[in-house]
Amino acid sequence: MLEVRALEVGYGAGRRIVNGVDLRVEAGEMVTVIGQNGAGKSTLLKGIFNIAPFRSGDVVLDGASVFALPAPKLILAGLAYVPQNRSLFPKLTVAENLRLGGFLLRDRGLLERRLDELQTLFPILAERRRDYAASLSGGEQRLLEIARTLIMVPKLVMLDEPSIGLAPRMVDLVFATARKLAERGAAVLMVEQNVKKALQASDRGYVLELGRVQITDRAAALIDDARVGSLYMGQRVESDPRADLTS
Repeated sequence: MLEVRALEVGYGAGRRIVNGVDLRVEAGEMVTVIGQNGAGKSTLLKGIFNIAPFRSGDVVLDGASVFALPAPKLILAGLAYVPQNRSLFPKLTVAENLRLGGFLLRDRGLLERRLDELQTLFPILAERRRDYAASLSGGEQRLLEIARTLIMVPKLVMLDEPSIGLAPRMVDLVFATARKLAERGAAVLMVEQNVKKALQASDRGYVLELGRVQITDRAAALIDDARVGSLYMGQRVESDPRADLTS
């Protein structure tokens, strides 16, 4: 589904943040990228979505390179991106925000059918469809952002820190929603700091340090990895305390 090949991303001369990352996500799979602040996780997603100033390498979706496509054409190609910062229109209703997710669709009948499908998938949004987006809780706003991307029926959904600032109940709901997307056949690539919950919902994970992939494994194996537990889940390491992710 998605292959990222030797991707480098930066913000100008001397500001290379992502350094030669290789990554893949299959259809029906949920993959989480973890790492400390400044590791390059969010920059990685921006590089994949072609909204970073400097990029090199390749991004392949369903066997075709989409590296050079601008963001609107990436959406049409099947790549969706929910950024870390809120991207809703607060003075528009839930229904109006959802409808804007289909601004590239010319078939109005198709848009209406997809809106109806989303009301079934997100009943909490259907109940509040006439409310302004600004009146939603943080978790409901995040669900609305995810739902809005689904209007275009993406092959791959990228989520940047979807749980940030949310109450525990809404964190669980957001992760369950991402898991449901994978079970419905989409590929899901998530960057997340709530490491244990994210990995529990995922199939595989990547550990990013200083812009490079240091570990990749099944999510369950990463949860049990002493180094990952020590650095990202606050667990005590019983093995050699000098061990690090590059050893």
